[in-house]
Amino acid sequence: MMKFVAHRLIRIAVLTCAACTGFGISTDAGAEHVKDLATIQGVRENQLIGYGLVVGLDGSGDQTTQTPFTIQSVVNMLQQMGTNLSATAQANLQLKNVAAVVVTASLPSFAQPGQTFDVTVSSLGNAKSLMGGTLLMTPLKGADGKVYAMSQGNVLVGTTGGAPAGTKPTPNHLSVGRITGGASVERTVAAGLGQGDMIYLELNDSNFSTAARVVDAINLRFGPDTARAQDGRVIRVKAPLGSDERVAFLGALETVDVTPAQTLAKVIINARTGSVVMNTAVTLDSCAISHGNLSVVVSATPTPAPAAGARGAAAPAQVEVGKDSGQVLLLKGGASLADVVKALNAIGATPQDLLSILQAMKAAGSLHADLEII
Repeated sequence: MMKFVAHRLIRIAVLTCAACTGFGISTDAGAEHVKDLATIQGVRENQLIGYGLVVGLDGSGDQTTQTPFTIQSVVNMLQQMGTNLSATAQANLQLKNVAAVVVTASLPSFAQPGQTFDVTVSSLGNAKSLMGGTLLMTPLKGADGKVYAMSQGNVLVGTTGGAPAGTKPTPNHLSVGRITGGASVERTVAAGLGQGDMIYLELNDSNFSTAARVVDAINLRFGPDTARAQDGRVIRVKAPLGSDERVAFLGALETVDVTPAQTLAKVIINARTGSVVMNTAVTLDSCAISHGNLSVVVSATPTPAPAAGARGAAAPAQVEVGKDSGQVLLLKGGASLADVVKALNAIGATPQDLLSILQAMKAAGSLHADLEII
């Protein structure tokens, strides 16, 4: 028998995603722009990383007895600036106002020297807070080891998070901060837009039906044989050779409307937070379930046929949940999975309970959806 501890229960959140058309909700996806469904091959961001020092902290820096690399970094920096310390002086350094950090950022596509972008600064040692600190000039390198940007500036750290009325705000994570426009580009990254008169679109999700629809929409807009599907993800598109004409063509291409293939039924579960996200394509078939001391009864209440000329709708599924002794129960087809999850949440079921039930339903074939656990 499972034990429920009220103050340690994790709430199970349920989000149902649907594509809306007018005032109704349908399982068919609405029209989207090509730029929302695909990216252009060669147009991408590049990850950068660097190691540096944050100075000017109010006694909240690294404890140098436990982070010797902070002392070594400070000594190296002073030597580069013409200040040499003896071994005794190095051993007596107390650097409570300094923290060793890792700087990360994404270099935007087509970025040119002198342009700026944001960086994230994260403590590498045991600093208590980076609030009020200043990042010293830090080179940012790519995967090839070359320096593509330089970063420096004042670190901004959020102090407290939002809280509902009547509750006490909680401190944010103080060992990570951000510098807006804190890095400037020093080296460009070549970004080729296809080869010759061809560019390549890459769908965000591999889907043969969506690829075929994108090809049809592009050919309808720009003429036959403009686009051809290479596979379920890559689409080859003929484009002008001139840079001006190609940019204008790509701008028009991104705005082409495409109705993607129907979304696959999927249920996403985050076992750590208890979050559950499902789309409207999820359906249930009848099955019998027994799980610990949880009891779930789901049934669709029959509704008499409406009289001639009258309007009527099927009654919603009735969900009853209890925590009595475990027993085998029947879940009838047509019930809403969202109603089942909400009912389990109401009695304080843990995410592990929900995860076990959905996994069993999937294995039995009564849950028609892809179950993804993150």
